[in-house]
Amino acid sequence: MSAPRLQMEHVCCHFEGREVVCGIDLTVRAGEVLCLLGPSGCGKSTTLRMIAGIERPSRGIIRADGEVLSDATTHLPPEARGIGLIFQDFALFPHLSVAQNIAFGLRGTAAQNRARVDELLERVDLQGYGDTAPHMLSGGEQQRVALARALAPRPRIMLMDEPFSGLDNRLRDGIRDETLALLKEEGTAVVLVTHEPEEAMRMADQIALMRDGGVVQTGAPYNIYTSPCDKDAAAFFSDINVISGEVHGALIETPFGQFLAPGVPDGGLVDIVFRPQHVKIDFDRGGRGPNPTPQDGVPALGHVKRARFMGHESLVEFRMDFDGGIVKVTVPAVFLPKPGTPLWLTIRRDRCFVFPNRP
Repeated sequence: MSAPRLQMEHVCCHFEGREVVCGIDLTVRAGEVLCLLGPSGCGKSTTLRMIAGIERPSRGIIRADGEVLSDATTHLPPEARGIGLIFQDFALFPHLSVAQNIAFGLRGTAAQNRARVDELLERVDLQGYGDTAPHMLSGGEQQRVALARALAPRPRIMLMDEPFSGLDNRLRDGIRDETLALLKEEGTAVVLVTHEPEEAMRMADQIALMRDGGVVQTGAPYNIYTSPCDKDAAAFFSDINVISGEVHGALIETPFGQFLAPGVPDGGLVDIVFRPQHVKIDFDRGGRGPNPTPQDGVPALGHVKRARFMGHESLVEFRMDFDGGIVKVTVPAVFLPKPGTPLWLTIRRDRCFVFPNRP
């Protein structure tokens, strides 16, 4: 098997004696999209800048196609790395035409450059715009020019820092999908920074979830969503409900029934985490709810606090009788019970996560 297009091993970066990124291990293959996902300040953009060569790692190795880009003795400058960059503001040169912007980084003959520009204008569906000034274009068209300019030198790796956040929501999905399709056709490895989980889920082949300067979990979108590494990882992708309990004999007793907590010592505290879409609602039958089942556990009674229609689903908040806490439930339809309505809730047991409770 060929070497990964991009490989980072134990990469760290310090600023003024402060460790801002550390222990980054990532692998991206040709034609693959890796999203660096996390809140502001977690180290995503610093990681991107180290790959680009703008920042030098304080420790670790960065390779492209097996070639060392950065290590303890080597640090190739950005222009020698074969890496393209696309940023949120597109950074087009206002005094150059569209064609001149795209040709800016080319080093071939005039005829070769013109042919490459024409090819890319066609691929981004901007034929006939070569002589147009950037300010005459829409935001979506400017984004496509920025993509064509970054692709022109045929980079082996493309780095993208929140490149679609400035676009109108109606344009974003289409332009995003077209951009990634073109990058995959070129066989370019893509590393994309975003703080939006939905965008990462839509775009990525692999997601690297970052927190406090490190990668806490890496995996395909489905796996990282359905098997989060901890409570905070689950909460980053969606709303969650949390019930805390104490372990006795590897079991936690809750109003929703017993949950297993293997490996947790007696007296240990755990959080049982479940998403709003995995709660079932049933009607009250004279103070009784549905019968317990192995799949859904024991029903618990709650009273509606608030119900709102969100456009594609209803969000219902319950104040639970057992502790006065709030449980959120989403229903894929119009369901707006009146405040105070008693209803019984059960939880899909196979959709619950049990994590050690950390202060």
